[in-house]
Amino acid sequence: MPAKLSVNLNAVAMLRNRRDLPWPSVTGLGRIALQAGAHGLTVHPRPDERHIRFSDLPAIRALIDDSFPDREFNVEGYPSEAFLRLVEENQPEQVTLVPDDPAQATSDHGWDFAAAAAFLGPVVKRLKRKGFRVSLFCNPDESEAGLRAARETGADRVELYTGPYGASHDDPERAERELDKLARTAEAAAALGLGVNAGHDLTVANLPALARRIPFLAEVSIGHGLTADALEHGMAATVRRFLDACAAG
Repeated sequence: MPAKLSVNLNAVAMLRNRRDLPWPSVTGLGRIALQAGAHGLTVHPRPDERHIRFSDLPAIRALIDDSFPDREFNVEGYPSEAFLRLVEENQPEQVTLVPDDPAQATSDHGWDFAAAAAFLGPVVKRLKRKGFRVSLFCNPDESEAGLRAARETGADRVELYTGPYGASHDDPERAERELDKLARTAEAAAALGLGVNAGHDLTVANLPALARRIPFLAEVSIGHGLTADALEHGMAATVRRFLDACAAG
């Protein structure tokens, strides 16, 4: 089966937040994405609410529950107590934990699983008690020992950080090297029983090669590139383009 597509709405929210107006509508574009076949919606609420606002989460949860009950809500973030309470209030199907500093512009590295194991273990246990699938943000060249530490937290999946692969868009040789790293890490994770997601700077152009190299990829979460394409093609057509790119693997 092709990887499922979760549409990250952060860039839509960032555009909305340039003005104190209700458009573009986060839930409106989320609805269009789901109608076009997206398997879910992703948000990454940051403490300063510079894109997704905390008040967006109940509206997205209601959209999925009321109109698309077979789709999923994925909430990403650093597991502060405030974030964990936000997640528990809004009941996503999946929680993706990232090691971001609140001041970061975007996620740019995975966890040091060995160093963070004592911190992550109780967090993962708390989330799984609530029935959430838990995914941990993972460096593209993570070691087998690191992946074993990730598994020992009780997490269900890792999400491969594909930023370096996306950044090699104009260098085919570098792109191939980055794909090799991602494929090796994905295979090691799968061998340990972890599901594999991926996200960051994925596009219609680079997604097929990733899907071919990791045919068991469970899900891709895509925001910036997908939103940029939607400005040109519209959200519905863009979602269909990305679904085709997933299937091209």
